[in-house]
Amino acid sequence: MSRPLPVSVLDLAPVLPVVVLDDAADAVPAARALVAGGLRAVEVTLRTPAAPDAIRAIAAEVPEAVVGAGTVVGAAGVATAAGAGASFLVSPGSTPGLLEAMRASGLPFLPGASTASEVLALLEQGVREVKFFPAEAAGGAPYLASLAGPLPGARFCATGGVTAATAPRYLALPNVPCVGGSWLLPPDAVAAGDWARVEVLARRAAALGGPGRP
Repeated sequence: MSRPLPVSVLDLAPVLPVVVLDDAADAVPAARALVAGGLRAVEVTLRTPAAPDAIRAIAAEVPEAVVGAGTVVGAAGVATAAGAGASFLVSPGSTPGLLEAMRASGLPFLPGASTASEVLALLEQGVREVKFFPAEAAGGAPYLASLAGPLPGARFCATGGVTAATAPRYLALPNVPCVGGSWLLPPDAVAAGDWARVEVLARRAAALGGPGRP
C-alpha cells in the first residue's frame, strides 16, 4: 500500500535512484542498500515485467523506503503502479490524458518535459515539479540554468545521462533540487548481489547537494 509523502519527492534526497530490475528478488536487498546509504526514495521503472512485483516487495518489506514507479507512459501504467503500492509516479513526458490519469490516482507525480514550451504547459496546469528528460541530450545543466530566470516557479529532477561526475553541475542550480541516476545500481553489482557496493555508491550520492535543496 502506498504511503503519504512527508515532503516533495524532489526534497527526499539529492539523487533519485532510477532502478531497472529483471528479477523482483533483487528489489528488497537493492532498496535496503540504497536506504542504508542515505537515499530513501527509489524509482523502479516499469520497463521490465518484474517491476510491479519489485515495487510491491519494497513497499511491503522496506518501510523506510519511499518507492515510486518510473517510465509511466499511460493510464494503464498509472493503474499498475498504484496497484503495486507505488508512493509516487514519474513519466518521461506528458500528455493531457496521462496528466489526467496521474492526477486521478491521488499520488504525487513528476511529469517529463524537455522544452520551455512543455514546462509552460505544465505550469498552466498547476504542475510545478517536473522531470527534465532526457537531461544531457536536451541541453544539460546550461539549459536548466537558462530556465531559472523566466520560469522561476518550476523545479526539476534532471534525469537522462546524468552521472556521478555531472550530477554536481545540476545540483548547483537553484531550480534543481535533485537528479535521477541509474549509476547507483551497476548491472554487474546487481548480478553479483554486491549490495555493499550499492550502499557505498548511495552514500556518495547522498552527500551531494546544492542551493536547490532546502
